[in-house]
Amino acid sequence: MPADVQGRIDDIDKKVNASANNLETRTESNSKKIRDVLDSVRLDLIIIAAVMLFLAFLGFLLSILGLRYLVYVLVIIGWILVAGTFILCGVFLLFHNVISDTCVAMDDWVQHPHAHTALDDILPCVDVSTANESLTRSKEVSFQLVNVVNQVINNISNKNFPPGFAPLYFNQSGPLVPVLCNHFSADLTKRDCVKGEVDFDNASQVWKTYVCDASSSGVCTTVGRITPDIYKQMIAATNVSFGLYHYGPFLVQLEDCTFVRDTFSNITKNECPGLGRHTRWIYIGLAMVSASVMLSLIFWVIYARERRHRKLNKQFVESSAAQGPYRDKP
Repeated sequence: MPADVQGRIDDIDKKVNASANNLETRTESNSKKIRDVLDSVRLDLIIIAAVMLFLAFLGFLLSILGLRYLVYVLVIIGWILVAGTFILCGVFLLFHNVISDTCVAMDDWVQHPHAHTALDDILPCVDVSTANESLTRSKEVSFQLVNVVNQVINNISNKNFPPGFAPLYFNQSGPLVPVLCNHFSADLTKRDCVKGEVDFDNASQVWKTYVCDASSSGVCTTVGRITPDIYKQMIAATNVSFGLYHYGPFLVQLEDCTFVRDTFSNITKNECPGLGRHTRWIYIGLAMVSASVMLSLIFWVIYARERRHRKLNKQFVESSAAQGPYRDKP
C-alpha cells in the first residue's frame, strides 16, 4: 500500500479505538456514579425511616414511664429530625419537579423536531442533508478501503513476481489469497458477497493462514503470500472499513439526533411515568412521616404534662387527707 494510505489507515484506526475506549470508560464511570448515588439515597431513606420509627417508639415508652426530662430531651432531638426531614421532603419535591420538567422538555423536543425548544441549545443537531452527505462519504471511504485491500491481494500477493521486482517481490508462494467482500457497488448501492470472498467477520482468521515468516528485509522465508507487515495493514484497513460500514448509519443517527430522539421517546413513554410516580411517593411519604413524628412530639409533651399534673394532684390529695380537716380554735 502507499505510505500515505497506510498512515491514514493507522491514524483512523487509532482514533476509532481511542474513541471507543473513551466512550466505554465514560459510560462505565457514569453508570457507576449513578448507581452509587441511588444506593446512597436508598440507604439514607431507610436510615431516616428507621430512626423516625425508633424515635416514635422511644418517645411513647418514655411518656408511659413518666420520664419527663428524657421526654423533653427527646422532643428537642425530634424537632431537629422533623425539620431535617421536611427539608429533605422539599429537596425531593424539587427533584420531582425537575424530573417532570425534563420529561416534558424531552417529549416536546421529540414531538416537534424542527421547532426551537429548550434542548436545542444542549443538543445541536445537523440537518438531514448534511447527515446524508456524511453517510455517503462513509460509504465511499469504506468502498475505497476494500478496493485498496483487494488491489494489494490481486496485484501483489497473488502474483508471482521474479526476484528482481522488489519491493513487489517478497517470495510469494502457496495458494491464492481470497479477496475481501465489498458490501458496496461502485454506485454505493448494497452488494451481496459472492463465493470465494471473505467477509469482515472472518477475514483476519482466513488471511492469517496465508501469512509467511519474513526476514528482516521483508522477504518470506516460508510458504505464504502475505508478510506480517502487510497483514497488519490489511487488517487495519479492514477494521476501518468494517467500522464505517457497520457503524456509519448509527453515527449518522447520532449526528442528526435520530438516535437521541428515539432514546428520549422511549424514556418519556416507559421511564418518566414510573420515575415521577416514585419520586412523588417519596416526598409524600417523607411529609407524612414528618407530620406523624411532629404530632407524636406534641402528644408526648401533652401526655407528660398531664401525667405530671395527675401526680401532683394525687400528692396534694394525699397530703390533705393526712393532715385532716382544718378546725378553728374557740
